[in-house]
Amino acid sequence: MSNKEQAMPVNKTKSILLVEDDDSLRLALRDYLLNAGYHVQVASDGVGAIKLMLDSPEDKAADLIVTDYRMAVFGGDYWVRFLETYCKNIKVIVTSGYLQPDFPIPYRVIFKPFEFGDMARAIASELNE
Repeated sequence: MSNKEQAMPVNKTKSILLVEDDDSLRLALRDYLLNAGYHVQVASDGVGAIKLMLDSPEDKAADLIVTDYRMAVFGGDYWVRFLETYCKNIKVIVTSGYLQPDFPIPYRVIFKPFEFGDMARAIASELNE
């Protein structure tokens, strides 16, 4: 499935927090996931993501966080450590075009560039759908 194909709409009530500093990728993936029936919030960095989570009711922050690893503002190892420490009840998928496959990340990693369909399957797997 290419990035330009329409996502298969389904009735989902799961919430995804998409954290990506590349504007075009963030907005395109947001639209794809919205079209697939997910509730999607977006942030351009870890600080923005934390603000969104703090402003959301505790049980509604996100069912899953899809996040870039390397971001100029609060990304990388400290962001992953934050997620591991303070977001234990939220599933996480990390994306990266820079990580080496043997770099230890405690979450599923999807390497860039990726097909949106592959991301959708990873999300469904993480959310047990």
